[in-house]
Amino acid sequence: MRIILTLLLIALPLAAAKKPTSAQLQAQVKRLTEERDDLKQRLAATEDLQKEVASAKKTRDQAKTEMEAARREADQLRASLKENQGGSDAILKELQDAKQAAAEASTEARRLKAENEELQNKAAAIPGEGDLVQLSEDLQPARSINLNRATPRLKASRFFAGRPKGVVVVHVLISEKGDVLAARLIQGLPGDTPDAKEAGEACVEAAKHLVFDPATSKDGKTRFKVWQGVGFYLD
Repeated sequence: MRIILTLLLIALPLAAAKKPTSAQLQAQVKRLTEERDDLKQRLAATEDLQKEVASAKKTRDQAKTEMEAARREADQLRASLKENQGGSDAILKELQDAKQAAAEASTEARRLKAENEELQNKAAAIPGEGDLVQLSEDLQPARSINLNRATPRLKASRFFAGRPKGVVVVHVLISEKGDVLAARLIQGLPGDTPDAKEAGEACVEAAKHLVFDPATSKDGKTRFKVWQGVGFYLD
């Protein structure tokens, strides 16, 4: 029996050595905390991402609690080794439980790190000042300042003879400063007549002289570059 106990006393510390130490667990928690704090600063501009960071913090605290519980169980196990030399089966079970708790805490820590990295990627994907974006519900579209004064110039010799009417839509690329960088026709007058073609070209040229209040984020703090449609009604 003494030989068995002696072998157990030699083997158990070796097995326990494979378990992360308290210092390693604290270092891991410290590293996760630093990553979370860095992420929180980068995501301060958006409410949704702040909520996700809060969720990540809650998960991190839960993982920290589990790791602390595993450390306490390990401390209790070491105390039991000193007090109960004869209870080898119970000691082995407690050791296995402590190792399992430590493994679960390590898995949770890795999951939290992956979640933080995902949030960082989301933060990096947020468009910045002057970026080209698509119009959406999250943006305030550009607003024309001089649309009423931008009149398409048409040649009277042909156009006014038949006076075709209708709506011409021009797609304009508006900079973050409100200037038109490019314009292209996306809807002309019906038909393939010279008058219709001339009307489309005149509207495209007029659109190049428009001035806009640029598209911005909902809070108005960030200005973006956008493609936006402008309609000309020819009467």
